[in-house]
Amino acid sequence: MFDVALFKSFRTRPTGVILDFILIAPGRLKTTLNAPIEPHRFILEPFEAHRFANLCGQFNEHLRLIEQRLTIEIRNRGNQFELIGEPKHTTSAENILRRLYRETKGTELSPDTVHLFLQESAVQELDNHPSAEPAVALRTKKGMIRPRGLNQQRYVKEILGNDINFGIGPAGTGKTYLAVACAVDALEREQVRRILLVRPAVEAGEKLGFLPGDLAQKIDPYLRPLYDALYEMLGFEHVAKLIERQVIEIAPLAYMRGRTLNNSFIILDESQNTTVEQMKMFLTRIGFGSTAVITGDITQVDLPKGTKSGLNHVIDVLKDVPGISFTHFTSKDVVRHPLVQRIVEAYERFENRVDDDSTRLSTARDTRRDA
Repeated sequence: MFDVALFKSFRTRPTGVILDFILIAPGRLKTTLNAPIEPHRFILEPFEAHRFANLCGQFNEHLRLIEQRLTIEIRNRGNQFELIGEPKHTTSAENILRRLYRETKGTELSPDTVHLFLQESAVQELDNHPSAEPAVALRTKKGMIRPRGLNQQRYVKEILGNDINFGIGPAGTGKTYLAVACAVDALEREQVRRILLVRPAVEAGEKLGFLPGDLAQKIDPYLRPLYDALYEMLGFEHVAKLIERQVIEIAPLAYMRGRTLNNSFIILDESQNTTVEQMKMFLTRIGFGSTAVITGDITQVDLPKGTKSGLNHVIDVLKDVPGISFTHFTSKDVVRHPLVQRIVEAYERFENRVDDDSTRLSTARDTRRDA
């Protein structure tokens, strides 16, 4: 007698037919024959051997990642591909492989890159939007940057089409990085004359006089994410020259009062830490030929208790004003390490649970009081 049922699958390579043998007990062999699965075939062109090696990865590890994510089988001979699996999954895999192949023209792919690309491309959404428009490309000295995922594409298109734009969502969704990319692109195309980087220095209480160094050095730690993006897109030496010539300007939010900013691309980062008055002051600095992008995460407010966030307030005040766009990101848009997405989701679930518990306690107190 067999204590445990044994299971084996045999796949015939030419047709994709799957034979399942389930050994139940001595003398009882059950065989089931699934319907043949028609392979999904396509060709990637133009054929360039070094790009295909980049696409597939060492020992085809990039293809294995896609197989695992979409539960399909990928076979290829040169630039001819054959995909076996559910039709919607094989269609998504073809879209992913075509987009990754375009990336190989100027990018060295790695397993991390492929993983992020799968995540950013929002495979589930691509299934539902097979005819989605191609992503906008942003030009920088270090190459082209393309938004990935439908939400990032909408965000960039809103920035290109509106003078004032808000990117709101959790850390790791690309809202600040893409804002910097749009600023660099506008500067490269000579659509603006300068880039302004602005941030409320809440941790220093906007009182920067006691810190050593000049103004840029005083607020440098607070603008590090913006610097990192600029260095990646323009290079360290070029950024230093632009700062020296004041083409790139760094300013704490408190120093913006009284200015009018014409022909500029202005980025206000960490805007959840602005007060209502500061947000109004900043938005009324925008001059002719300028674009402003305001980014923030309304779940990470560092303002003193009882102080209303200017970002929370402005969402209600300006949501219906023409020429102003709001793009809301969620944990599904996180493009950092996969753990970051799970961490954000865990915090959201916990905070929702705490809110529900608080509501129930408040209701119970009111009920007892009425009784």
